[in-house]
This record gives sequence, C-alpha cells and structure tokens, in this order.
Amino acid sequence: MKFGGTSVATIERIKNVAQHVKREIEAGYDVAVVVSAMSGKTNELVGWCKEAAPLHDPREYDAVVASGEQVTTGLLAIALQAIGIKARSWQGWQVPFETDDAHGSARIQKIDGTRMLESFARDREVAVVAGFQGIHAPSGRLTTLGRGGSDTSAVALAAALQAERCDIYTDVDGVYTTDPRIVSKARRLDRVAFEEMLEMASLGAKVLQVRSVELAMVHNVRTFVRSSFDNPAQPMPGTLICAEEDIMEQPVVTGIAYSKDEAQITLREVADKPGVAAAVFEPLAAASIVVDMIVQNVSADGATTDITFTVPSADYARAMDVIEKRKAEIGYKLVQSAQEVAKISAIGVGMRSHAGVAAKAFKALAERGINIRAITTSEIKFSVLIDVAYTELAVRTLHSLYGLDAA
Repeated sequence: MKFGGTSVATIERIKNVAQHVKREIEAGYDVAVVVSAMSGKTNELVGWCKEAAPLHDPREYDAVVASGEQVTTGLLAIALQAIGIKARSWQGWQVPFETDDAHGSARIQKIDGTRMLESFARDREVAVVAGFQGIHAPSGRLTTLGRGGSDTSAVALAAALQAERCDIYTDVDGVYTTDPRIVSKARRLDRVAFEEMLEMASLGAKVLQVRSVELAMVHNVRTFVRSSFDNPAQPMPGTLICAEEDIMEQPVVTGIAYSKDEAQITLREVADKPGVAAAVFEPLAAASIVVDMIVQNVSADGATTDITFTVPSADYARAMDVIEKRKAEIGYKLVQSAQEVAKISAIGVGMRSHAGVAAKAFKALAERGINIRAITTSEIKFSVLIDVAYTELAVRTLHSLYGLDAA
C-alpha cells in the first residue's frame, strides 16, 4: 500500500490511513506501507536548501529532503500501534533500497526484501516504509529518487517482496478517461493496460509517475489506483493497471491526455544534407533536454529543410541558448519559437487493429477551427500540437468523438 502526500497531510489523515491498513490486516495480509512526506513538507525542505545556499551539495540536499518521509513513517507506526496493530518504521537504507549515486534523481538498482519478509514471519508487524529514498551502498550516502519517487519505491518493493498487488492511494479514486476538471463526463476506468498507462503518465496524466509504471510493467506487478478518502470500511475498487491480456474487451481509445508544459522551436532553411539532424539534437541531448515531437519538411526553395521540435517549457530557454550557440555548425537561417502551445494525445491499445483512428480526430479538430502545428504517432497513441487557448475544446472534442463520455 502506498499513500501520497495529501493522504498523510495531517495527523487526522494519518489516522485514516491506519484504518485502511487495519482493513487489509484483518483480511489476512502481511502489509508493507510506503509513505510520502506530509503534503507541502518536501517543498519546504527544498526551499530551506536553496535559502542556505543557491548552489548546494546534492548529497546534503538529499539528507535534508529525505527527512520528510522519515517523519511520516514514525507517525503512521505510532497511529497503527494506537489501534492495536503491531508496526515498525523502515527508512530506505534499512530495507535497503540500493540506488546509483545520481543524488536528487537516483535510480533503484536492487532491493533486498529478506529482512522484511523475515520480520513478517517472525513478528507479524506492518512495515511502514519511507518512500522516495534509498542508499548508495559504496559511499553509504542517502539518496532520493526525484519527484514522484514514492510511487516508484512502492512498485519496486512490491516486486521485490513478490506481493499479490500494489495499491497506490491518492486523492482521486482511479484513472479517468481524461481530466474530470475539463470534461464533466469523464469516466473512471476499471482496467488500463500497462502500455496505455505508461503513455498516459508520460503525456500529462499526473495520476502515476512514469518510472513506477515502467517497473510495474517489467515485473508484472498488478497495481491499483485508489482513493485514500474513501470510507476505509467500504473502499471503491479503483482502477487496475495490468497486462493487456488481462483486459477482455479493448476500446479503440482508452483516454485523452494533455500537457500545457510544451514549447515549440522551428529552424528555417537548414542545409538539407546528412548529419544535420545530429547537429541539432546531439547538443540538446548533451544538455539533458528531452525532445519530443520532431517534424522535418522541405523548405519552399527545395534545397533546404525546416526542422520543428518541442521541448518541455522549463527547458525552453536552455534549448534556445544551445541552438543559438550552434548556429554556425547547424547552418539555419532563422529560428522561430512558440511557448503558448499544448500537446493533446489519444491513447489506446485498440488502435493497433483499427485504421483511420487519427484521421477522424484531424477532421473533428478542423471542424472546430483548431489548427494542428505538429503530429506524432506510435502504435498505440497519436499526439497533436495546438495553440494552448484551444486545449479544453480539443480535449472535449476528442473525448466525445471516441465515445468516452459517460452516459
């Protein structure tokens, strides 16, 4: 079971979490609970690091921000003990979660669940585990996994313990066909395939962190997204993230995702010769800037090419700086950019066996007067780049077009 920051934001909510845990104990399970820091605490700790010194040692940054989860583990263990349930807290290094040394965004390399399994067998204690943190064994230093790392911790621990399932408790009661704040007719999905969830998470759906879905898919961990605000005695089933073969009937499109955190960059009249794409994208990769949509077409003069691509809004200034410094090497005549853009994506494993899925969307968007700036497709999704002002209209249009509106 994993509980995010909003689920453990106050002592009252931590007591509510204890009731959810009690229900599973009474159902006969050994339970490991992964917790995040109380809502807002990590931001406060990050702020303190920046205030102490704008350029700080990332190892000490990890030592500070990992303390948020340490507080929550102790408080939940106390709350469980208060209602008669044996429990103990485990920090990341005690499990241990062994990671690389990329402080602030470490990746889990190995989890040894032996001690925890022995503890279950011997003491029947609930293991309350600090998410988001681990240890770099060679240096003995604490590490943190980056934003959303508690989801990753939970799925990785479930895989290591060979758990029956992993329940991710959050402030929504499952995965929806799209953002219910934009489309009131959005429906909660009973089941979503790992691949679909991976696309949704990477394309703007904030329900699960991308790395946690990757891990769940690789290790085939059945993962439920559930709400911690349900009545602990009668919780809703949530949404099951599972293998494609566990889903009986696949709709053509499962969900619509969107992201407003995009920026578009176009290089005009680039020499049309081998190696030019590498000259553009290798320096961006070296600067750790993720490029998403890429469109290349022949310029009006027929001798040169135009290259359009998107980057995250947060990396826009750095990307422009990299491109401008490489102007002589790349050989473009003009650079144009737009920051007021949004990416709208339709996802569904059913697309594999249906033709014309994207074409329907292009026609429907055109009828609404929405201009498409760029398009990318894969086997189970397509994305369009549009002006940000049309985001909500585009999401509603596609949601209705593919029959996702609730009756």
